[in-house]
Amino acid sequence: MNIHVEVRDIEKQVLDPAEALNFVEAPGHGAGVLFLGAVRNRNQGRDVQGVSYDVFAPLAAQSFAEICTEAQEKWGQDLRLYVAHAQGRLAVGGLSIVIAAGSPHRDEAFRACRYVIEEIKTRAPVWKQEHYTDGDSEWVQGHALCQHGDQSHVHG
Repeated sequence: MNIHVEVRDIEKQVLDPAEALNFVEAPGHGAGVLFLGAVRNRNQGRDVQGVSYDVFAPLAAQSFAEICTEAQEKWGQDLRLYVAHAQGRLAVGGLSIVIAAGSPHRDEAFRACRYVIEEIKTRAPVWKQEHYTDGDSEWVQGHALCQHGDQSHVHG
């Protein structure tokens, strides 16, 4: 199988970038691309101390797999993809998502990795609650870097 997807309870096991890169390696691959999403300390002018991710795991895993399959249809069946998303509360700097793409050539790996994160941000059942240093918290909407449906720079 060239696709690995999972939702991981980070209280039991943290996300591991090395695991992702190991999965996407293959003898015919000259390229491996890694994307790490981490909790940052500021968002929209507010100081953040952490983020809680609530994920409907069965549907999220299905969504991740569909997105990865779409990427393979676009950039080749020999493309290997790894997606792991955290569930639970993370402090600043904690990894919320790890995505890796491996392919014979770098262009396909870069494009596939970018496609996967952008599609996850708009389609996957993942909810994010930011916890602020002032004691307040707020559920925030995930969003893609580009408008959904207008990904000409992603697709090529």
